[in-house]
Amino acid sequence: MPPRAAKTAHAPSPSAINPAGLLLQPLFRMLLARPPELAPQAPWPDMPLVVWPTALAMWGPGDATTKHAHHAMHLVLCRQGPLSVRAQGMKTAEQAAGALVGPDILHALDARDSEVIILFVEPESDDGARLQAALDGPIRLFDTTQRDALLGGLPTAGALAHEAVGGWMESTLATLSGTPGAPRHLHPRVRKLLRHLRAEAAPEDTSLEALAQVAGLSPGRLMHTFTESVGVPLRPYLLWLRLQRAAGAIAAGHTLSEAAHAAGFSDAAHLTRTFRRMFGTTPSSLQRRGPRVQAQGRNGATR
Repeated sequence: MPPRAAKTAHAPSPSAINPAGLLLQPLFRMLLARPPELAPQAPWPDMPLVVWPTALAMWGPGDATTKHAHHAMHLVLCRQGPLSVRAQGMKTAEQAAGALVGPDILHALDARDSEVIILFVEPESDDGARLQAALDGPIRLFDTTQRDALLGGLPTAGALAHEAVGGWMESTLATLSGTPGAPRHLHPRVRKLLRHLRAEAAPEDTSLEALAQVAGLSPGRLMHTFTESVGVPLRPYLLWLRLQRAAGAIAAGHTLSEAAHAAGFSDAAHLTRTFRRMFGTTPSSLQRRGPRVQAQGRNGATR
């Protein structure tokens, strides 16, 4: 584990970090470790980062990875420059302008001369299902014409507004899947539970029985109603929420151990393993220079 960083003088208690709060300062740095070959790894440190309840987006200068796999679905588009892709089933690396990688697929990317935008999506969510429907195999490659269509109105390089990224995410999902996102109407009991889960302090008991009691529903009814209302099963949603809370605590100046405790992970190693499994990357120390972390609602608006 990296050395413990000194806390900032006015860092809030990690248990008080709201994962759906305002723009988090100081700035969050994704310091990506270089594990042994074939271990999960992802590129592109020092990027702006936007987190939704079941998705994560980053953008900035590209880099290269060794072979790795992660559970989240993975869309990479080169806003400028080429992308070299090697994945299971490919005899040699292929050149493309973008790639959509299915969950748990071993792959390696090289975008060292590119400007990229990267989207991770929870496979079990509605959005993940839409992306999986767009796959014609373990991985799908995009040429420059397809890339330009997916980027739409986004500029080809430089800074992006967080709001623009939110709108881009929805339009990209609709373009790839051929279907617009279905509007969702939150059940009042689910809305009550979401307020409880996204409160300033993380709830200590997130067992199904405890959450069902908060919602005023039976456990079975809660699982069905939550998925119907939110578009993702309860357990994957809770995991993404914990990852948001951990990122917020790190961004506010807390150590990995403190962030892990605040988010309900057993220790820093547990948090790091979960990040690697979901995103192919590890959370690490914060620096005042670097990208911003912002937690947003499903429609792209900051909550």
